[in-house]
Amino acid sequence: MFSDSTGVSIHQLVETQALKTPDAVAVVFKEQQLTYDELNQRANQLAHYLQTLGVKPDVLVGICVERSLEMFIALLGVLKSGGAYIPLDPNYPSERLAFILEDAQVPILLTQQHLHQAMPQHSAQNLLIDSDWETITQYPTTNPQSHVQIDHLAYVIYTSGSTGKPKGVQIIHGAAVNLLQSMQKEPGITAQDTLLAITTVSFDLSVPDLYLPLITGARIKLIEREIAADANRLSQVLSDPEVTFVQATPATWRLVLVAGWKGNPNLKVLCGGEALTRALANQLLDKVASLWHMYGPTETTVWSMVHQVDCGDRPVPLGHAIAETQIYLVKEGSRRKGDPIEQVAIGETGEIYIGGAGVARGYLGRPELTHEKFIADPFSPNSAARLYKTGDSARLLADGSIEMIGRMDNQVKIRGYRIELGDIETVLSQHPHVREAAVIAVEDSPGNRRLVAYVVLNSLSPELRPAQIRSWLKEKLPDYMVPGIVFFMDTLPLTPNRKVDRRALPVATLKLQEEIVPARTHLEKQIIQLWSAILGVEVGIDHHFLNQGEIRCEPQCCCPALKNCSKWN
Repeated sequence: MFSDSTGVSIHQLVETQALKTPDAVAVVFKEQQLTYDELNQRANQLAHYLQTLGVKPDVLVGICVERSLEMFIALLGVLKSGGAYIPLDPNYPSERLAFILEDAQVPILLTQQHLHQAMPQHSAQNLLIDSDWETITQYPTTNPQSHVQIDHLAYVIYTSGSTGKPKGVQIIHGAAVNLLQSMQKEPGITAQDTLLAITTVSFDLSVPDLYLPLITGARIKLIEREIAADANRLSQVLSDPEVTFVQATPATWRLVLVAGWKGNPNLKVLCGGEALTRALANQLLDKVASLWHMYGPTETTVWSMVHQVDCGDRPVPLGHAIAETQIYLVKEGSRRKGDPIEQVAIGETGEIYIGGAGVARGYLGRPELTHEKFIADPFSPNSAARLYKTGDSARLLADGSIEMIGRMDNQVKIRGYRIELGDIETVLSQHPHVREAAVIAVEDSPGNRRLVAYVVLNSLSPELRPAQIRSWLKEKLPDYMVPGIVFFMDTLPLTPNRKVDRRALPVATLKLQEEIVPARTHLEKQIIQLWSAILGVEVGIDHHFLNQGEIRCEPQCCCPALKNCSKWN
């Protein structure tokens, strides 16, 4: 299952690099930096301390830390102790954090003083990496014995779940090391590179950001969340000639292009997490040194396929499998239980199945779902080998490449985040005044998707505005899962078998009520261009997007169930 080169853990590779280049800068954040030796020694001290608290292989440690040098020390320290980490985004709603902590039953939560005070109630022991640091520094700076093997857990990342509950994907060291060592060769990174880390640690794209430079001798430039979310400020950082390597979603690249980014001829760009359109690819190719299309679900360790993109007019293919990875396109009919798995012929469409070293251990505490999604690999002589059923539909082309078609279920990708629409619908149905709810993703411009919720209220519900529904959801879901548009309806359209007919839901465009007032200055023009690109509509300088009643909806189809649009904002 694993190649000979993967018989080590993530932290052992970092330790080896720290011996080679102890004085080289490993991580830069604002005006602070850590050399490889400093990072390794501080992580060692934390690891020794964690071991005294009972952390060992396959013990989970929650990490809720702001983007900082301390974040790197925390992540590497947990790995060095032998444990596996669960990243917790400090900006997640309290209910989401509480669920993950309870579901994972983490014995230790590693956080910071100011975050600890705002954390939901939990049973884990708190370790504060800032206020407890004086105690931590009493422990040795030498590499601890972690007793980690390649089949022990490295991390667990929670993704959206169709039942309304997020699910934890368990990734082992061997899978992560295979990814990192494959990426060292292709797309390729060297000790002379500087990687710009922009992805939140709770998103699995962060794994190459965090560790690929550290096993290579390269430098990481970590930027604040506020810069990563600001297209203009991010454009400035991306233009730095010292930055040579970055990975981000297509949505991020569209925003910086709209913001007027001129490019960086030194930059190797990795683009993945959602579909890369040919138009966007061609725009980027004119501005960067090279462009790589990456594909893979969280369950097969971030990336499973890679493709260097050239200019052209054909759709961008998914590419070829990374090291120790197998890709199969399986016929629809052969997915039924008990039927043999049959691969598609050239020109046919099938579901992508992925096997090899990157396949996750499964879902934490979800044996039935694990059994459903991870199946025995009939193509492998290894009886323990498994395939992951991605749910992605694709077509096999004559040249052997694979062209993505879309999803086979209600899962969508928004700005690279994987979202189960049923997750949002389940939470919506818990609102005391909601009787029924349906959520879809609408592409209102090429490559730009937004979530739309359709809500049927109880007959005796008080007068509500969609903004109140959205505010309620923000207390329970991450921002990227909160629909930007909410429609109130009398009933939801149904299919003959009494299921919600998503195709019959009224797709809406947005039209601004006020007269369009044009820009008067260069700055106003830039702001208007950015908002127009995000909203997909023409805007003027007098529009206030956060106020109620500024925007109205105009259904593109005739739907008698749609309520008065003046209730939408």
